[in-house]
Amino acid sequence: MEFKNILFEKRDEIAILTINLPKKLNALDIRTEEEIGRVMDEIDQDNKVKGAIITGAGEKAFSAGADIYPYLEMDIAKSIPYMRKLRDVLWKVEHLGKPVIAAVNGFALGGGCWITIACDIRIAVKSATFGMPEIRRAIPLGPERFLIQQIPLCIINEMIFLGEQITAQRAYEVGLINKVVGGEELMAEAVKTAEKIADLSPWAIQINKKAKIKASSLSKETFDEEQHRRIIARQADDFKEAVKAFAEKRKPIFK
Repeated sequence: MEFKNILFEKRDEIAILTINLPKKLNALDIRTEEEIGRVMDEIDQDNKVKGAIITGAGEKAFSAGADIYPYLEMDIAKSIPYMRKLRDVLWKVEHLGKPVIAAVNGFALGGGCWITIACDIRIAVKSATFGMPEIRRAIPLGPERFLIQQIPLCIINEMIFLGEQITAQRAYEVGLINKVVGGEELMAEAVKTAEKIADLSPWAIQINKKAKIKASSLSKETFDEEQHRRIIARQADDFKEAVKAFAEKRKPIFK
């Protein structure tokens, strides 16, 4: 299986997926999301793999979120499949029958933050930051339910109403991530965690993961409702102005 925007390897019973667009801060375009989805399918079907790690190439970003520039020339009909790809990726990561570890090596913003939260265990470097800047592009959030289940509402409000970022240490303190480590320790810590998982019963772990998802009431219908809101938002003048202003490096003028 060949990939352009990601790196994929298997180390014994551990699969490692690296978003490999460091010059673009590992931004998520439709091809990258397609490739992540294909890897998740392969991992799910490979009985030898007991756990997976997702990380980003370079030292600056896990993923800075969606590649927003294509929206400048994209009408709403063309943008719908683009948006659905990220939703599908989140669903596959979250519902993979094996634990997924996020090794967050830098910015985890927008879609990059959602992928992090969809993972079961999250380890981040000290310099990592987490945020949902969608509101600054006049976009309603999608999987905000992830946040509501995990961190205090007042912190969520800062992130979704102001688009504020939080540091790795703050993310650890509020329970968004499991551990903060030095940059040189990140992958070693992620691999060590995956190896501990690989030593345990894959059958029992799969049952635990299914039970966790069921207890959280994460339904496909919820994903569809979130998607519908985002599709409506992309027809709004405020969204078009936000994207244009972002490209022109100026402050948007919202109506």
